[in-house]
Amino acid sequence: MLDRLYIVKQRFDEVSDLIIQPDIITDQKRYVKLNKEYKDLKTIVDKGEEYKVILSRVEEAKEIIDDGSDAEMVEMAQMQLGEASEKLEKLESDIKYMLIPKDPEDAKDVMVEIRAGTGGDEASIFAGDLYRMYTKFCSDKGWKTELVDVSEGTSGGFKEVIFSISGDDVYGDMKFEAGVHRVQRVPQTETQGRVHTSAATVMVLPEAEEFDVELDMKDVKIIRTTSTGPGGQSVNTTYSAIQLKHIPTGIEAKCQDQKSQHKNLEKAIKVLRSRLYESELAKKQAADSIKRKSMVSSGDRSAKIRTYNYPQGRVTEHRIGLTLYDLSNIINGDIHKIVEELKLAENAEKLKESGEIL
Repeated sequence: MLDRLYIVKQRFDEVSDLIIQPDIITDQKRYVKLNKEYKDLKTIVDKGEEYKVILSRVEEAKEIIDDGSDAEMVEMAQMQLGEASEKLEKLESDIKYMLIPKDPEDAKDVMVEIRAGTGGDEASIFAGDLYRMYTKFCSDKGWKTELVDVSEGTSGGFKEVIFSISGDDVYGDMKFEAGVHRVQRVPQTETQGRVHTSAATVMVLPEAEEFDVELDMKDVKIIRTTSTGPGGQSVNTTYSAIQLKHIPTGIEAKCQDQKSQHKNLEKAIKVLRSRLYESELAKKQAADSIKRKSMVSSGDRSAKIRTYNYPQGRVTEHRIGLTLYDLSNIINGDIHKIVEELKLAENAEKLKESGEIL
């Protein structure tokens, strides 16, 4: 453990020196990357210093106990040893997790796309429920959400809704939400009181920076149309809606949320860039999955990941067999426990692969 912490400290000192160099500061791509690495390493270095302090207390207590010349001091040392050993075990576990190499995508902002699946109007209503759940979760995390595009359902909710999330390590948490979400409840339109099953698909795309994807606008067809749906007369009558098509790949993106054509174009380019980036990332994940099958972030969009059962007030996270009887709070944005359990499961897999034992 100490050897690994020493290597981390060496790299931390190196990065600390690099981020104040003028040539690094002027190279935005490298500066942003190194600044993020600096923050991540500092967290480990600080935890490592705490570990060393506790380790020295353990050794000090053992020396007093081994000496045994002062009964009162021995008694105090035994108490100190018990407390310090408990803290040491917890710190070792924390540091092991922190030393797991982070996915570079985890720090990125995201585009989230929610689409109503099977279930007609009820599926659209459920897609709206998921959108509200995520916006409340993001608010709790101190993240910013911004609506990009929306297609409303006939009886409420959304046929499709696209929104962006920006903040610290957004993709690291939100990536676990990608997949098929299923709801079991009595629809508002059901007169017989029968429980129906509906579904919605969630896609989470890491938002690509300009230096992640070389997007040549010569390859992009721009279609300007009038917006549809609610938004006032000016939105619906001016050619403010933007639809983009990337000719080489056929990937499309659109935005009609803003009254300004320029702002819609800006947002649509962000969506297109993220979809192109995610397309390449999906290929990489498919290649990686041949090497290892991750149960919590396989990238399989068709996989049923979670069921929200209203009659029983139950939420079941299928990937890790977690069942919580707290549906009311969860659908109101409290998905923190689910996300943390999924992160722990993924980290446990990574530790197992690296030969580490918890």
